[in-house]
Amino acid sequence: MALYAVLEQNINYIESHLPVGKSFDLITRHLYLGETKAYFLGINGFCKTDILQQIFSDLQNPLYMSDGSVKEIEHYMNAKIGYAQVSLSDSWDHILQNVLSGPAVLFIDGFSQAVLIDVRTYPARGIAEPDLERVTRGARDGFVETLLFNANLIRRRVRSPRLVFAMHSVGSESKTDVAVAYLENAVNQELLKKLTSMLESLQVTSLTMGAKSLEELLLPKRWLNPLPSTQMTERPDVACSYLMEGHILVLVDNSPQVLILPCTIFQFTQNPEDYYKSPAVGSYFRMVRLLCIPVSLFLLPLFLLITAHYPAAAASWGLLAEEGLTPERLFFYVLAVEFLLDLFKYSSSLSSGKFSGSLSVVGGLIIGDIAVTLNWASTDVLFYAAVTLLASLAITDTDFSDAIRLYRILLILAAGLGGLPGFLVCAALILLSAATTPTFGGFSYFWPLFPFNGRALCTLLFRRPTSKAQPSRVWNRGRPR
Repeated sequence: MALYAVLEQNINYIESHLPVGKSFDLITRHLYLGETKAYFLGINGFCKTDILQQIFSDLQNPLYMSDGSVKEIEHYMNAKIGYAQVSLSDSWDHILQNVLSGPAVLFIDGFSQAVLIDVRTYPARGIAEPDLERVTRGARDGFVETLLFNANLIRRRVRSPRLVFAMHSVGSESKTDVAVAYLENAVNQELLKKLTSMLESLQVTSLTMGAKSLEELLLPKRWLNPLPSTQMTERPDVACSYLMEGHILVLVDNSPQVLILPCTIFQFTQNPEDYYKSPAVGSYFRMVRLLCIPVSLFLLPLFLLITAHYPAAAASWGLLAEEGLTPERLFFYVLAVEFLLDLFKYSSSLSSGKFSGSLSVVGGLIIGDIAVTLNWASTDVLFYAAVTLLASLAITDTDFSDAIRLYRILLILAAGLGGLPGFLVCAALILLSAATTPTFGGFSYFWPLFPFNGRALCTLLFRRPTSKAQPSRVWNRGRPR
């Protein structure tokens, strides 16, 4: 809907569509620009007060209004408003969306256009290193909840004229800003068109959980599949490294997490720590993390399978120090310890830093010892469960680690109830679930293993020197489906 040329009609429209006078954070002012009436509208806390005061002081200066009235709004804006970010708009939808996003608006009587003044500022926390992606060396900054700050962190590292931040608005009620970042000379244009089309056609009221809500909207999948379909990061250096390789970044306002598209399973084995160490050391720790994935998935289920159903093999291999444990009791021990370790990990991760260390000590020493004394667990099971927990903590991405945990529980149930046939069937179903995990664009979740690309696979598996780490051209994954 277009603006009215009469100021009173515009004021009536504002009062009928916004809770002016009811909501304390809506600021309005009746002004006079010489003899011309004007009306100001903004959000308290979103506007830089000192800049607005200077603008209003200049506009109401008699020297600015030698002719006594505003004759032509565009000339007046260019000549009288000495601020960089100003523009004109004649659409109510555009104006209201901007006002609720932060910019202020100035209505002038006699004109069917309003002046948008982008003097917004958002409450923001400090740019600190994210807790889940810490490194011993390297940059200590991290993304925050303000989209503009996050874009600045990327632009600071990638000063390419080809870097583009395309803005979109998602949510009929929330009008959440979503920015798509890419390099024009490296991005897959078909994938970019598909993402742009989906963002423009999303039918949703709001993005309540930021980047996570947007991920589920872009990649709907069956809830039975726990594996993450996209990679998220809160580190600008990680995001920029993928950006330079032709990936697309999706930044969501109010969320410190940045989506990286497309995604493969090998991306969850990498860590920025690898690139802040020598190539040999980085490759070694990357191999350790790769080994932690099968250890976290299969160690406890295989221990249960062998000790419960093949006691002779368990005795010959020395897997059990305590004799006389029945298969039923072993099954119960494994399930109880798995539940207790998950409980301790979950409670310590959500509790205050003042208590998380105490919880770990209490859970690891006191409760574990009492559980053995009360026959709720055995020292053997506690040992294998502790190794499993350490392996899962070594996996960098928490979403991927949580998915492995759910698969491990299914394998434990299958091995305890169905023996070797149940274990093999469950393992085959897990492999099928991983192979059919959807990715944005329909690319293979196991690329570059399938379809096979040896050079790309070596780059992902081993920490290569910086001169050879980035490909001379973007890896060809095929066409999106």
